[in-house]
Amino acid sequence: MLSFEEKLELFKIFPELTRSDVSMGRVNFQFEGSLHEKKNVVFRLHPNGGGYVYAALLDGYETDEKGYVSIRDLDEDELRRLTAASIASLSRPPSGPAAEPGQSRAARRRRMAKSRWLDGDGNALELRSEDDLWYLYAGLNLEMAFESFDEAEEYLREEGFRPEG
Repeated sequence: MLSFEEKLELFKIFPELTRSDVSMGRVNFQFEGSLHEKKNVVFRLHPNGGGYVYAALLDGYETDEKGYVSIRDLDEDELRRLTAASIASLSRPPSGPAAEPGQSRAARRRRMAKSRWLDGDGNALELRSEDDLWYLYAGLNLEMAFESFDEAEEYLREEGFRPEG
C-alpha cells in the first residue's frame, strides 16, 4: 500500500488536478475542467492512506453508490491508470453511454430503459431510451427529448412524477 505522502506525490503529476485540503487532514483533488457536475477526482484522501477516486463513468470498477472506488490498497501503476482514466471520463461530454454513472446507477438506468411515470393526479408519461437519447411520451405523442437519463429523471421529478411500481 502506498503511503499518504506517496499518493499525494502521485496526484501532483496530474496538472489538471487542483488540491483542496478538507477537514481532519484529508485532501481532495478536483478537476475544474470536468464536463460533468462531478469535479472531485480524488475524494477524502486520508493520512492513513485511505481515499477514493471517481470511477462511475468507467467500466470494470466496483464503485460505491456515489461512483467512487477505494484506493487504499492500489499500487502506484493501478492508481496512476485509474486517476488518468477518471480525468479522461470527466473530459468527455455527458451524452452517450460513457457518461452513465457506476454499476448501481447503470443497472438502474437499464431497468428504467422503458418506464412509466405517474403524478399525483394519475397522469402517466412513458420514458424510453432510443438511439442514445431519452424520449418522454404522453400516449403516442412525443413530449420531450433528453440527452441523459439523469436529465429526464430530474425533469420528471421536478414536475411531480414518480416511477410506477
